[in-house]
Amino acid sequence: RRSLILGETMISRRAAPLLGRSVLRGHVACLATKSEPAPPMVYIKGEEMTRYTMDLIIKKWIDPHFDTGGWEYFDLSCKNRDDTEDKCLFDAVAAGARIGAIFKEPTVTPTAIQKELLGLKKTWGSPNGAMRRGWNGITISRDTIHIEGMELGYKKPVLFERHAVGGEYGAGFKAGIGKGKVVTVHLGADGDATIVDQRDLSDDNNAVVTYHNPIDNVTDLAHHFFARCLVADGGKGVVPYVVTKKTVFKWQEGFWVAMKEVFDAHYKDKYLAKGLLETVGGELPHLISDAATMQIIRWTGGGFGMAAHNYDGDMLTDEVAQVHRSPGFINSVLIGKKANGEIIKEYEASHGTVADMDAARLRGEETSLNPLGMVEAISTPHTR
Repeated sequence: RRSLILGETMISRRAAPLLGRSVLRGHVACLATKSEPAPPMVYIKGEEMTRYTMDLIIKKWIDPHFDTGGWEYFDLSCKNRDDTEDKCLFDAVAAGARIGAIFKEPTVTPTAIQKELLGLKKTWGSPNGAMRRGWNGITISRDTIHIEGMELGYKKPVLFERHAVGGEYGAGFKAGIGKGKVVTVHLGADGDATIVDQRDLSDDNNAVVTYHNPIDNVTDLAHHFFARCLVADGGKGVVPYVVTKKTVFKWQEGFWVAMKEVFDAHYKDKYLAKGLLETVGGELPHLISDAATMQIIRWTGGGFGMAAHNYDGDMLTDEVAQVHRSPGFINSVLIGKKANGEIIKEYEASHGTVADMDAARLRGEETSLNPLGMVEAISTPHTR
């Protein structure tokens, strides 16, 4: 079989001469030379090309060096979710909350077409949403991966925080709504009713959507973001930016206010002492999301961080990945919190299952996948 899985061409030509020392800056050290116990972890299996690739990574790079007897495995393929009525997802979330360290392969949220193709009972919801809720998700940290001797898109690290909850991903909606009036009402815990919005619909066909953005955990996101940016790039630090569209979406003001309050009270003096605010007027900088899309392309020198709402963070980190040459050169860590305050971390690649490549593999065609996002994700719980 001629498949070039695991980026074997890249591994043999670029990484092999570097074995015995750190290849990925600050993250992945050389593999152990003898079997040693891997720390307890929840391992979530996914689908398609990335599942196939991770099977090879485990076989070639993990099993010969580590005893993974302490790992708990959960299969979140569409078929298994269907067969277990999603019990496998609930069990995985419970195990992740208990252990606090999770590795997740990319998974599929089935469409109506996939429901028919796979013979599923229903189009099961996003497992990512269930995990973020179940682990009290705060933020999804996505950073550029840098490799010694290889020039990529950004010269210095780029850090990103994507608010892990709220926004369009948790929206409720009703399509096919006709003319009339829509009233959105909040019923408080005390039973008091507050009208949030009311509007007249003049079209015959409308989609009505409702969602909210939780603000309480933005304080935790802010501390995580500013603390990371302060020590990034080998301790030199990077410039932190808060990204919103608050000029138009007035409801986003609360995100900015919470971030700035934490920064001014706990971090501003430290950033000033390092000279990290000299180019931004000595204050925490705010970027309109439209401007952020342009600056991500322009600032190829790197050395900056951004924090944004859920949807904006999703889109902007995809753009960062493209500038940095590949989604495989971006890591992704969901940060959550147990009821007792202990941190939960779920490590994964920032990309999906690469379905089109898997289809090519199954047809017997030659394929080549950059595995480094997944290698980073599987190795970090061990090295940290």
